[in-house]
Amino acid sequence: MRFIHCADLHLDSKMTSNLSREQAKERKMEILRTYSRMIDYAKENKIDGIIIAGDLFDTRNISATARNMVKDSIMSNPQIEFYYLKGNHDSDNFFSKLDDIPENLHLFNEEWKTYDCGSISLSGIEIDSTNESTLYNSLVLDNDKYNIVIMHGQIGQINLNAMKNKGIDYLALGHVHEYQNGPIDNRGIYCYSGCLEGRGFDECGAKGFVVLDIDEQKLTAGFSFIPFAYRNLYTIYVDVTGAMTTQDAAAKIEDELAKNPYSSRSLVKIVLVGEVDVDCEINTDFLTDMFEEYFYYEKVYDETKLLINYSDYEKDVSLKGEFIRMVLQSDMSEEKKSEVIRCGIMALSGEEI
Repeated sequence: MRFIHCADLHLDSKMTSNLSREQAKERKMEILRTYSRMIDYAKENKIDGIIIAGDLFDTRNISATARNMVKDSIMSNPQIEFYYLKGNHDSDNFFSKLDDIPENLHLFNEEWKTYDCGSISLSGIEIDSTNESTLYNSLVLDNDKYNIVIMHGQIGQINLNAMKNKGIDYLALGHVHEYQNGPIDNRGIYCYSGCLEGRGFDECGAKGFVVLDIDEQKLTAGFSFIPFAYRNLYTIYVDVTGAMTTQDAAAKIEDELAKNPYSSRSLVKIVLVGEVDVDCEINTDFLTDMFEEYFYYEKVYDETKLLINYSDYEKDVSLKGEFIRMVLQSDMSEEKKSEVIRCGIMALSGEEI
């Protein structure tokens, strides 16, 4: 049998961080389309079941479009079993709008619930304050089956040590928005599928779902991560050490982008790092505008440090020299000194801060 393990879809997320109003609306629809594309993938690749390990939706107020798309995806595909465990962003609002729960939609609650598929079993529990201390002792699995366990939470909240020697083969987790996996014991592994689409620059890199392919006779399985996002987010660090002008910085950005040809559909945050001279002129607004057409969304941030030779200003009688000496003699942190000197020199040069 073949299963998709996905989580943290956050359908109906507002997507207002960083993006314009029009882009936010577009990204909101793109996330819905990615969910729909995942269902098409399941049909085309003969997937038997889809495990949704929490946070299918983003808010309690689910739009009719998102609600109907999920409902129709389940009801129009009776050959696929859907296993939906609510996460911390989910509520019962979705179910309250359903006249009947479709036969191929399997739900979980605050007690262990197990669904059997021949030699494969799927068990899940929704963690809350009433069960988090007792749920491990109450988990009982058949060691002669391939056991999938579904939970939503971060490791720490989920005690992996307490899951050892329980007969778990695959622990399908949600809540962490990047793909990762590791061993539980000699028998089983845990896996976070990550989210389907990154929504902010804390969710960079490839996003998608996991396909679990189980041999029902041997009770063994292989699994693979499937990158599936329509758009990816990247934070790109560019060392501009030695740059003296905006044009110098632009050339270094061009060189860095040439190393990894990112898709024009990407959302990109370019962070300038390194050490630059006190008199260096770098205009991040100009750079943002310059590279704007390269990507769907792009922004340039300056996190460079000033390279200051203290001896150069010991006897400098200029206003700039007096200002820099005053700042260097203060009890501010080195990071704060650099920031103040940068702003001060911009002001002395008549530039907008």
